[in-house]
Amino acid sequence: MVPLRLDLATAPQPAPSVRPVSDGALGFLNHLRFVSMTCRAKRRADLFEACALLHATRSASQEAHAEALMRCLAQALGKQPRLYAPGTVEMTFDESWLLRLGQAIAVGDEGSVAFLLKSRVLPEHRRLVRFLVGRISEFFALI
Repeated sequence: MVPLRLDLATAPQPAPSVRPVSDGALGFLNHLRFVSMTCRAKRRADLFEACALLHATRSASQEAHAEALMRCLAQALGKQPRLYAPGTVEMTFDESWLLRLGQAIAVGDEGSVAFLLKSRVLPEHRRLVRFLVGRISEFFALI
């Protein structure tokens, strides 16, 4: 039997390293959180219909794309996503996933984009979710 050294057993463990998030990335996330809150009372929309409307109106704003994403995200994921209130420092898994997807699209990392979409989004919705997140991320410095 190996004796346990008390000084090693009680030494404080270092905090897990947390990757710092840029101000642009926090802006992106807080924007989606705010839009999600405003969409709670609205009816859910079909992802295909929402994107068809956005394609038809080329002048659609960042707000319209974010609203379409938040109203249809549950359909694309197959479950209701969890988002915190705007300004919250912590992130849910869904928020972290959205942020990583936006960052991967912003830098053109197609491998990561494909992985992130395949890991959570139903196959028939991947192209549309990529389109919406890509259009929203154009307005923020996510890197």
